[in-house]
Amino acid sequence: SAIKTEDPPPPLDLNGEAQKPSFIVLGSGCYRIGASVEFDWSSVSAVRTLRETGHRAMVINCNPETVSTDYDESDRLYFEELTLETVLEICNFEQPAGTIVSVGGQTPNNLAPKLDKMGIHILGTAAQNIDRAEDRSKFSAMCDELGIDQPEWSEFVKMEEALSFAHMVGFPVLVRPSYVLSGAAMRVIDNEDQLKAFLGTSAVVEQEFPVVISKYIEHAREIEFDGIGRDGQVINYAISEHVEDAGTHSGDATLLLPSQRLHLETHRRVMHIAAQLCKALNISGPFNVQFMSQEGSSSSVRAVKVIECNVRASRTVPFVSKTLNVNFIELATRVMLKQDVKPSPVYLYDFEFVACKAPMFSFQRLSGSDPHVGVEMQSTGEVACFGQNANEAFLKALIASGVKVFFEPCGILLSLGPQDHKETILKYLPFLDEMGFKIYATTGTASYIEANAPKRKGQRISVSPLSNAVTQKRPNVLSAMADKSVKMVICTPSSRDSGGATAGYFLRRKALESQLTLLVNLQQALMFIDALYEKWNVERQGGEFWTLDSWQECHRIG
Repeated sequence: SAIKTEDPPPPLDLNGEAQKPSFIVLGSGCYRIGASVEFDWSSVSAVRTLRETGHRAMVINCNPETVSTDYDESDRLYFEELTLETVLEICNFEQPAGTIVSVGGQTPNNLAPKLDKMGIHILGTAAQNIDRAEDRSKFSAMCDELGIDQPEWSEFVKMEEALSFAHMVGFPVLVRPSYVLSGAAMRVIDNEDQLKAFLGTSAVVEQEFPVVISKYIEHAREIEFDGIGRDGQVINYAISEHVEDAGTHSGDATLLLPSQRLHLETHRRVMHIAAQLCKALNISGPFNVQFMSQEGSSSSVRAVKVIECNVRASRTVPFVSKTLNVNFIELATRVMLKQDVKPSPVYLYDFEFVACKAPMFSFQRLSGSDPHVGVEMQSTGEVACFGQNANEAFLKALIASGVKVFFEPCGILLSLGPQDHKETILKYLPFLDEMGFKIYATTGTASYIEANAPKRKGQRISVSPLSNAVTQKRPNVLSAMADKSVKMVICTPSSRDSGGATAGYFLRRKALESQLTLLVNLQQALMFIDALYEKWNVERQGGEFWTLDSWQECHRIG
């Protein structure tokens, strides 16, 4: 008898849901510092909003650690690299109604002008306005036209032009290429030799876009503005502040939301400038503006200057959205789909808690690396915690990020490079002394403290000097760490360029390897001492410092 064969399966229908409008979301690309999972929440939020509103959502991304590359998150996943050629091929095949480039970080944002020239419809802010924000020279010129204050700047092609500008405004200066993520190829320059050496590197001379040099302003506070625009109008926003001074990359900085130390007038200026930029760039979708503020005691000496504007979701957006309980990316996606979205600003002064975001680093796994922070991003993760005040939230975040904190009195070592750091720490020594901490200091720092003779209740505060990490003299910092006389270390570098194997480098490295508490930024260290003192004071009086409220309880949900 004849063998009965089954009918062949029907051909795969690649356009089975073609009746639904389709959109492509570009993810963050391959795994690397500053351009990976921190943008994935935004990508996934955009995809989910597209699907919830009855659209087909397709993802192009190539990072297996991300949620956006899960097979069931989108209607179709292209696990491909984010290059112009690949994205063009997929767009030409899929014929989407639009492509979202503003939720995956800098990698997809960089493709926007080229995709636009090739006829790909970019959803949200126009590609030419993305270029006006990303091109350092165009953006600085636009700020000048709008009367928006910014550090003195100049575009340069020849080294002589950069040197002339640096001498005119005075060192330090900041060299900033365009279209970069995580501060890549960005550098703070302290003298002419550093400038000549840096300008000769390929990271600068091989740039396709202009390189801008600007005056680097020291001791300024950095402020983050995350907003959603609709046709040039801000419909929601959040203002957070860095614990560290300007000069620490926002991905490596400790953030407080709502901001705690800014004058109300500073808030208003930040909002006003952000609204000006939103209107000038006709933003529809997410954007981030970074400001620096010189907080003088008198309003006449306070200044708010723009550092940069990114017409895309920043890495701060998940933190902001979860703190405020408002999904900024859902709002942005609905704006980009031309849906009716009403302005709904959150009133930050009504909040009964403070959130703190702290970075996580992998210095311990990177043999020989110098644990320090600067304008180039180095963190590989982050955590966020809520508290009833800034000090509680800060301590929780520090502990959650893996920093070992010793609350009981122990030895604390101070090694402060710059002279103003030594001066600033003086008024915090009485707090450490009152809490019972034994204060050690490297010879230079100890000499400065002894010369100024700090006192508590009329008694001189005792400071034990230790020889540095590259000497054979005893006692030295290495022996003190080895025998656990010292359990916490505050060591601020004397130079921003940590290329040399200095005594400070060996101290920071040994403290890290010994799993001691290590703080390398002065502002973070001062807040740490403040937080320890508040905890000690509250508990000394029989109070409870820690609050244990869930996210739902903080937002009074359920």
